[in-house]
Amino acid sequence: QEELVQSGGGSVQAGDSLRLSCVASGFIIKDYLMGWFRQAPGKERQFVAGVEWTGTGAYYGESTKGRFTISRDNAKKNLVFLQMNNLQPEDTAVYYCAARYGHADIWRLSSYPYWGQGTQVTVSS
Repeated sequence: QEELVQSGGGSVQAGDSLRLSCVASGFIIKDYLMGWFRQAPGKERQFVAGVEWTGTGAYYGESTKGRFTISRDNAKKNLVFLQMNNLQPEDTAVYYCAARYGHADIWRLSSYPYWGQGTQVTVSS
């Protein structure tokens, strides 16, 4: 059975950095894309970043482009990181790891059938 397990997160000050990790297991068919979404209180879940199975194709949401970096472990393709730099209070949210097959519309929330448990990131000013 497919499973995503997240780690990382926590409370930091504005300008600090954090790294989130996500490990996938149980995926019989490889070549799945992995992504990160976030959901702030009272808001819809939004796309943060996504990375292809090869690790060479990375995509970002407009709000995090330039500050966040998604990467996939070259050896362990089932391990994905989200490096978050220069965090701001508006980045406060629950962050979710997600996985899917296919390569179109990677920003589309409904296209991801597999989800991690979520982890809280809180940034104070």
